[in-house]
Amino acid sequence: MQKNANETAKETKNMFLQSAKELKAVTTLAACAMFAALAMILNQVASIDIGPYVRIGFSGIPNRLVDYLFGPVTGCLFSGILDVVKYFLKPSGPFFFGFTFNAMLASFMYGCFYYRKKLTIKRVLAAKFIVMLTVNVLLNTLWISMLYGKGIMVLLPARALKNLIMWPIDSIIFYSLTKLIEQTGVFRMFHARTAAQAQR
Repeated sequence: MQKNANETAKETKNMFLQSAKELKAVTTLAACAMFAALAMILNQVASIDIGPYVRIGFSGIPNRLVDYLFGPVTGCLFSGILDVVKYFLKPSGPFFFGFTFNAMLASFMYGCFYYRKKLTIKRVLAAKFIVMLTVNVLLNTLWISMLYGKGIMVLLPARALKNLIMWPIDSIIFYSLTKLIEQTGVFRMFHARTAAQAQR
């Protein structure tokens, strides 16, 4: 059991190191710039605001692809920077670092689930559920309560229900889209180029 724990710790450390090395590759930076541009476009034209508390949008899909391709370290930094940029391009209420932290934490968690692992619908559902519960339901509700002076227990039921409804929908969309892109072979070529550049 101790051996398994040591092996798990070693694998986790290697995952973080490999994800950090992705930042050395020009291909990674170019791809992140492309995904950032796509996310900002989707943020402008493909999101629906319902009151001050609920946003249904698709701008998070590029973030998840970055998490999947480049891991928790690169994904975390990408999401943090992008969240700040998106806010200044399309402000929605006062700027609050808690939401930027949430974006970074979510990408870190997704990266841990997806990076260099076989993508299955069970894995996607599990990752989405943990992020949904930790970040969307608990932390986001806490930040909103602090910002707008609403009681947490007043906000929690509606937010929990909304996230529960969106959980399988978002999971299926991401899984289907990623598998579709995988079939083109783009990810395989991309990984090969990135790995070669990171080793230089």
